[in-house]
Amino acid sequence: MQLVINTYGTYLHKVGDCFEVKVNDQKQQVSVHKIDSIMVTTGASLSTDAIELAMQHNIDLVFLDGFGNPYARVWQSKLGSTTLIRRKQLELAETEQGLALVIGWIKQKLDNQMEFLQELARHREPQQDYLSECCNKIATSGQKLDTLNGTIEDKRHDILGIEGSSGRTYFTALSELIPKRFQFNGRSRQPAKDEFNAMLNYSYGILYSLVEKACIIAGLDPYVGFLHTDNYNKMSLVFDLIEPYRAIGDQTVFYLFSKRQVKKEYFDEIKNGMTLNKEGKQVLIAAFNERMEKRIRYKGRNIQQKDVIQFDCHKLANQLIGKKQRKRE
Repeated sequence: MQLVINTYGTYLHKVGDCFEVKVNDQKQQVSVHKIDSIMVTTGASLSTDAIELAMQHNIDLVFLDGFGNPYARVWQSKLGSTTLIRRKQLELAETEQGLALVIGWIKQKLDNQMEFLQELARHREPQQDYLSECCNKIATSGQKLDTLNGTIEDKRHDILGIEGSSGRTYFTALSELIPKRFQFNGRSRQPAKDEFNAMLNYSYGILYSLVEKACIIAGLDPYVGFLHTDNYNKMSLVFDLIEPYRAIGDQTVFYLFSKRQVKKEYFDEIKNGMTLNKEGKQVLIAAFNERMEKRIRYKGRNIQQKDVIQFDCHKLANQLIGKKQRKRE
């Protein structure tokens, strides 16, 4: 589970093998063995003993800004990414094999989009023809990816164009299916122009944090990407690898809106847009965590959704150095 610190003035410290969360005069203890990560989303105080306890148990400590993006994190120094993996990341980005990896990630994203729209169509007979048409458009985009060859540098513009076209079709369809007062006009980022995008941006922010952690644990360098360019201080690989998992955020947010669990009061207006407030974050994080803790069948294993990202990052790291993953007995 995630321990989320989202109340201003919270104090987190260690009591034995537990974290104690103190808010005003109220205290709550949580066993260290029940926690996978600690997320701090507001002004809070943490004792050094609590930080040490988290590091001893490989618990990720993440600090999120108002948009849900991680701006700092603490992890133990023994998580050793190897020089070989990083070198292979750099080498592969210049080859056809690197292009094949990127195309695989984007195709998985498009497959997830189609699968979700098909799932929605099964329960929405009046929109079935429309959703089927949307899926056909996305499928056509996927077929264009299969025609690309060469290197990422040669085909970056083509890939981003195909991805963008698919995204416009997909998000237009999602907008049509949520309550009218929350319908939106395409994607908007920072700041979000509407409630749906405000929630979606925050959800993606949580996913960025999870992907970054999985990269570090697997020995991958989150700053050495393939499709996304390696600008200063930009986690290019995280931006690449998140693509197959965006569906987790999409579905979490969509169902909150479609089941009418979202209120206008969950959002605050800011200059040129809006942002998710404390009450809204609580609702989103609870729904997101519930989805991440569901068990699914994935590549022959029964694992929780949240473990898929780590599994895939280890698989990529092993692939880069030519090491085969051991099959589960």
